[in-house]
Amino acid sequence: MATRQHRLSEFDQGTPPADRPLELLCEDHNGTYLVPYPCHWIDGVWRNSAIGTAIEGKVVGWRVVNRG
Repeated sequence: MATRQHRLSEFDQGTPPADRPLELLCEDHNGTYLVPYPCHWIDGVWRNSAIGTAIEGKVVGWRVVNRG
């Protein structure tokens, strides 16, 4: 099982690009988890790329979606 620090090291924590689909790492009382769909950073809010709804989880990291 990956440690929290190991999971965080795989993600960026800086300002995300607004024009690219991103994977999000979120955290709750159970630990970290990957949001299962691409998201975008729009006007200071994380949103589901497909339907535009806001992400309500505590986002602790992001990375560019691997299209490979």
